[in-house]
Amino acid sequence: MSDKAKKIFLILTIAVPFLMYCVYYYGRMIKNAPYKFTEFNSFVIQYGTSDSLLNKYDSKTGAYQYLNKHDSLVKMNLLLTKSDLLYLHRKAADLGFWDFPSNELGDTSKYKSAKPVRYYIEFNYQRKSKKVLFDDAFDGDSRLKDANKNLINEIMHVLADAEDRKKK
Repeated sequence: MSDKAKKIFLILTIAVPFLMYCVYYYGRMIKNAPYKFTEFNSFVIQYGTSDSLLNKYDSKTGAYQYLNKHDSLVKMNLLLTKSDLLYLHRKAADLGFWDFPSNELGDTSKYKSAKPVRYYIEFNYQRKSKKVLFDDAFDGDSRLKDANKNLINEIMHVLADAEDRKKK
């Protein structure tokens, strides 16, 4: 057998089956991804003290209410664009939201005067939904706490930008 025939034989017996397996494996993985934007329905965020989550947003209805700086409740209809929703979906995926535990509560008895802020985040898809309850008193892994805070900040930033667009 010549050297050229040996190289062709090695390529056909090792490299080609490996590449075929990679295409098959990763193709099925991507196809069956649990949270795809094409199946995205809505997201909900609620936040406030542990006994009352007065600040709320639901992207399905556009219902948005929050307490302003003067402690008065502001209600409005605020619809996000598809690009805003895609941004939040991707940000949640980047931060690993799908792997967050659903209950991230801490010991609130340490707080004497002001209660910690509690957040409820829910992403709804056609086949699944992910719900996370997080509060500032959570004393678990600091990376998980930072990821939660980053996602919350991104959501608040998108809502503030949408509100500014609506006012103009």
